[in-house]
Amino acid sequence: MIPRPRGRRPCTSSLVQILLERCTTSKLCKQALPLLITSGIIQDSYAFPKIISAMLSFFSDINHDQNILSLVHEPDTFIFNTIITAFAGDTNKPVSAISYYKLMVGRGLWPDIYTFPAILKSCSKVSGIMEAIQFHGNIVKWGLAEDLYVQNALVHVYAVCGKCCDARQMFDEMVEKDVVSWTSLIGGYAKVGHPKEALQLFLDMDVKANAATMVSMLSACAQLGASGKGRGIHGSICKYGFQVDQILGNALMDMYVKCGWLDDANLVFKEMTGRDIVSWTTLISGLSQNDRPKGALQIFHDMQMSGIEPDRMALTSALSACASLGALAAGRWIHQYMDRKHIEWDVHVGTAVVDMYAKCGCIERALQVFHKMHHRNVRSWNVMLGGLAMHGHGRKALAYFSQMVESGIRPNEVTFLAVLGACSHSGFVEEGIWHFHSIRNVYNVIPKIEHYGCMVDLLGRAGRLEEARVLIQSMPMQADVRIWGAMLSACKAYGDMKLCQTIRAHITELEASDSGVYVLISNIYATNNRWEDVKRMRALMRDKGIRKSPGSSFIEVNCKTHEFMVGDVNHPQHKHIQCILGTLTRHMELECLGLHVGMV
Repeated sequence: MIPRPRGRRPCTSSLVQILLERCTTSKLCKQALPLLITSGIIQDSYAFPKIISAMLSFFSDINHDQNILSLVHEPDTFIFNTIITAFAGDTNKPVSAISYYKLMVGRGLWPDIYTFPAILKSCSKVSGIMEAIQFHGNIVKWGLAEDLYVQNALVHVYAVCGKCCDARQMFDEMVEKDVVSWTSLIGGYAKVGHPKEALQLFLDMDVKANAATMVSMLSACAQLGASGKGRGIHGSICKYGFQVDQILGNALMDMYVKCGWLDDANLVFKEMTGRDIVSWTTLISGLSQNDRPKGALQIFHDMQMSGIEPDRMALTSALSACASLGALAAGRWIHQYMDRKHIEWDVHVGTAVVDMYAKCGCIERALQVFHKMHHRNVRSWNVMLGGLAMHGHGRKALAYFSQMVESGIRPNEVTFLAVLGACSHSGFVEEGIWHFHSIRNVYNVIPKIEHYGCMVDLLGRAGRLEEARVLIQSMPMQADVRIWGAMLSACKAYGDMKLCQTIRAHITELEASDSGVYVLISNIYATNNRWEDVKRMRALMRDKGIRKSPGSSFIEVNCKTHEFMVGDVNHPQHKHIQCILGTLTRHMELECLGLHVGMV
C-alpha cells in the first residue's frame, strides 16, 4: 500500500470518482485528461492515485503515462510509487514498473519501503529472478532489508521464481513473521510445483490463515489430487467464515475438478455469488476431461445465456465435448462463432477443431482445417493421424506420419498408437511390424502395453494367432485384460477354441473385472454350441459381481444431443420413438422379403 496524506477532500474525491466512472474507454480517458489538468485536480495528492490507476488500465503504451507525469509539478517519491504500483498491478505491464523505478532513481529520488514490494511483485510476474536479485542488493543498500513488507515481497519473489531454498532461508531469518510471510512462502511452493512442502508449511503455521493462504492450499491439494485434505480446507473456509468470492470459489472448483469430484465442483459453482470466465471455464473443462461431455455442453450453453463470452480455453473444452459426443452441429456452430468473433486461433484451438471434425466423421473438413493451421505441435499431428486411422485411411495416415517426421516434429507414444491403429484397421501387417520395432530402435521410445495391444490386434485380425501369442509371451510386462481381449476377438473370428481355453485361464488369474471379456468368452462358447460353458461363464460373472454395462448411443437433433441406454424408457418421446422404430423394423422385414412398400 502507498501511504496517503492525512485529511480528506470530499469535494475533489467526489469529482474524480464521478469523472473516472465515466471513463470506460481509452478515448474517453484522453478526453477527460485536459479537464483534469485545467482544473488542477491532477496536482491533488488524493486524486492522483485514482487518476493514474484508471488511465493506465486503458493506455497501451508508455507515452501517455509520461505525459501525465510531466504535468505533475515536481513529482516526488509518492507520485512514482503510485505509478509503479499501478503498473505492477497490471498483468500486461509489469516491466513498465521497473522502467519507472529506473526513471525515479535517475531523477535523484530515494525509493522507500513502499517502492520495493511493488517492484518485486513485477519481477515475480515475469519470473525476473536476476532483476529481483539486483533489487535485493538495492534494498540492502538503501537500508530497507529489515522492513517486514519488503521481506515478505522478497520471500514471495524468490519462491515463485523457483528459488525455494533462498526463499526459505530468508523466511527462517525473519525476526517477525505475519500471515503474509507464511502465505508468500506457501504460495510460492504451490506455484512452482512443490505441493507437499506447501502442505507441511501450512501445518507449521503459528498465525491464523487468510483467504490467500486458503487459495494456495487448495492449489497444492489440486496438484496432489488430495481430495481429503482439500475437503478439510473447504471445511475450514466455512468454519472461519471466509467469503467464497470469485478467487476462492475458483480455487475450490479447480481443486474438486482435478480430484475428480465434479458434483462438488458444480455445487460450489452454483453457490458462488459472482462468476467470471474462469469459473465457467473451470467447470466446462473439468466436465469435458472427466467423460461428462453432455454436462460440459450444457454449462457452455448456460454461460452464453448468462452473457459471458467464452475465451479460447472454454471454446477448446466445448469442442472436445462435441468430439466426444459426435455433436457435429454444435461443433460447427462453435467454429463459426470463433470466425464471427474474430477469435485468434492458437495451436490448441486449431487442434481441437481438427479433433472435433475428425471424430464427428468429417475427415475431409478436418484435413482442410489442419492444412490451414500456421503452427502444429505433436498433438495436432496425433489428432490428424488418429482421425485418418479411425476412418480407414491407413495409407494416408502413414503418408502424414512421414510428413510429420520430415517437418521436424518428434513422434511420441500417442503417435505410434495412431500409426499402429492405422496399420491394424487397414491390414498393413508388415508395415505395422516395422513401425512397432522402430518405436524403440529408431525413435528411442519405450513401447507400452497399449502398443503391444495394437500389435496383438493387428496380428490377430490377420489370422497370425501364433505370432500374436509369441509376442504376448515376450512382453516385458504382464498382459492385461485388453491384450487377452484382443486375442479372444481373433480366436472368435478364426474359431480357435484351444487358444480360447488358455486365454480364459489367464483372465481368471488376472481377476479381471471387465465385463466385455467375459461376455466375449461366453459368446464364443455360444457360437460353438457349448451351452454348459456359457452357463458357467455367466455364473462366474455373478460370483465376481461383474455386470455388463448397458449399451448406449448418442444422436444429435437440432443441436441438442440425446443419449439412449439399452432398456431406457425415461426419454420424454419414448412412445413416439418406439412407434417409429417399429415401423422401420416392419419396413426392413418386408424389404428382405422382396416387397417394397411406402412408409406410413
